[in-house]
Amino acid sequence: MTVDTVQEHTNQNFQAHQSLDLLGVKVSDVNIPKAVAIIRQWISSRHKTYVCVAPVATLVDCQNDPDYRRIINSANMVTPDGMPVVWLGRASGSKTIDRTYGPDLMLAACQDGQQTGHRHFFYGSNAETLDLLDTKLRMKFPAMNIVGKISPDFKPRAVKEDPKVINAINQVRPDILWVGLGSPKQDFWIDIHRPLLDVPVIVGVGAAFDFLSGVKPQAPVWIQRSGFEWLFRLCSEPRRLWKRYLFGNSAFIYYVCRSYFKKSRT
Repeated sequence: MTVDTVQEHTNQNFQAHQSLDLLGVKVSDVNIPKAVAIIRQWISSRHKTYVCVAPVATLVDCQNDPDYRRIINSANMVTPDGMPVVWLGRASGSKTIDRTYGPDLMLAACQDGQQTGHRHFFYGSNAETLDLLDTKLRMKFPAMNIVGKISPDFKPRAVKEDPKVINAINQVRPDILWVGLGSPKQDFWIDIHRPLLDVPVIVGVGAAFDFLSGVKPQAPVWIQRSGFEWLFRLCSEPRRLWKRYLFGNSAFIYYVCRSYFKKSRT
């Protein structure tokens, strides 16, 4: 994707964008250029928003957690982060939806922000990873404006931050706050802190910090597009991810089939 492509989308009217009801989750009918153009417009208008990325796990988690579903469905944009979500969106009638993967969205927004001078802040992961991320992004995007980063102490759940943390973010006036705590914790964190943060756009990007810093291996593009990235990640981190993919993927297939049969009866 080029900056010219983003500019072409920005010139269009993005006061609203379509959402698709996928298993009761409002997933945005977007792709990378469109999502970046929408974010650029929000920054320009200083409109307070937040963005969630939605892989299969998010759709599954929303089925049995009404509070989490509320947070996701209240987001200003919910991107189709995995190919199965994209395929489900296409089956629901979209002709333009495409994978809007957290790391790719972040890279595209960083590239776009070089022209506009957008101010970026990173929250999440650990200090070593954030330092590596900072270095690699500055090498890739020399004109990128990074105004701060915070590596929080580990907490098993999202809790309200010390006011000093909120003040530290607000004082440097970022345009985009990237939150990398992993789902669903990052989405709960954003929900708690969105009213307190004077940042136009907050984006939860999952493991993007780990992938873009090089701390964790990222699947080749052809594997990502095949829908088998989950298998690549499972092989990379079997102890941490086996439950998520074994039970989560099975549940996703069940919910899709259940939804199909419900619709076929009406």
